[in-house]
Amino acid sequence: MSKLKIAIICGGKSSEHEISCVSANGILNALDRAQFEPVLIGITKSGRWLLLPSDTNFAIINGALPVVPESGVEINVTSQGLFSGGKNLEIDVAFPILHGPYGEDGTIQGLLEMIGIKYVGSGVLASAVCMDKSYAKPIFASAGLNVAPGIVVTSKDFELPSTLKLPLFVKPARSGSSRGTTKVKELSQLAAAVEHALDFDTKVIIEQAIVGKEIECAVLQADDKITVSKVGQILISNKFEFYDFQAKYLDDSMQLILPADLPEEASRQIQQAALIAFEAAGCEGLARVDFFYSSEGKVIINEINTMPGFTPMSVYPKLIENSGINYQLLITKLIQTAKNRSSSITR
Repeated sequence: MSKLKIAIICGGKSSEHEISCVSANGILNALDRAQFEPVLIGITKSGRWLLLPSDTNFAIINGALPVVPESGVEINVTSQGLFSGGKNLEIDVAFPILHGPYGEDGTIQGLLEMIGIKYVGSGVLASAVCMDKSYAKPIFASAGLNVAPGIVVTSKDFELPSTLKLPLFVKPARSGSSRGTTKVKELSQLAAAVEHALDFDTKVIIEQAIVGKEIECAVLQADDKITVSKVGQILISNKFEFYDFQAKYLDDSMQLILPADLPEEASRQIQQAALIAFEAAGCEGLARVDFFYSSEGKVIINEINTMPGFTPMSVYPKLIENSGINYQLLITKLIQTAKNRSSSITR
């Protein structure tokens, strides 16, 4: 039986370019080579598509994050598929391990739909909705889930409602890995925080900070069923104000407590909420659903990541591994699910 050709697409034009490369490295190293042949495609920060050697090393070395080089063998995207050097790469399934804008937001999903390549993960609409927190929050709320109070602003000129109390979180509506996010403890810091977030997006969310535990739950749709993981808790060093980019990727201080230190009923409630959110947003394949468990015992959904960090040490694979599906098997299941799924522009 011939092997399926899997395009691992990484990099991209978003601020999460480097983390995408690290995730791709994990997939590349763990891919079951008996079933699959990897085709590594890097999108440069300027947007060029390049065919990269499949032995490329995208590991973090001495704190230095990897990037897709700006020069290499160009790939042409055509209505017939992906070509390089005049030859069709004959991709069976794409694994677009792109985080943030231009990848996790429905754009590459739409492109792959147009050229007829099946792909891992959610479709165009679910990807776009979950990427934009200002759209996702009303959907979660309409499904009966609790969301943090907040407002959406598009410039430095805004009025803060009296209902929002310090501390606040200011974050780009469509960014990930906490890039551009600031915890505001004094009103005098608010304008600068909004300005900083506007560097990452034209739309910014100002949100009530929730005092409580940071909780994460993984959802996997494969083999015609949905698996919801046990609930994990993120613990970070006191030197970090919140679970920011540095804490996530460049400092070994983050700890995943699995199962989370929560009452059994609260854990069940979070698992149920993760499933409700996944289905309400129309997600497919995989998602990491992030929650707060407040000091008053309230479950509050924060966001859904439709293409979460995917290194072997990332939270999503760790949560799924706890459900009895190891990293390599997880990758296999996601690819097979994508291969078997009917392609449709309604997705």
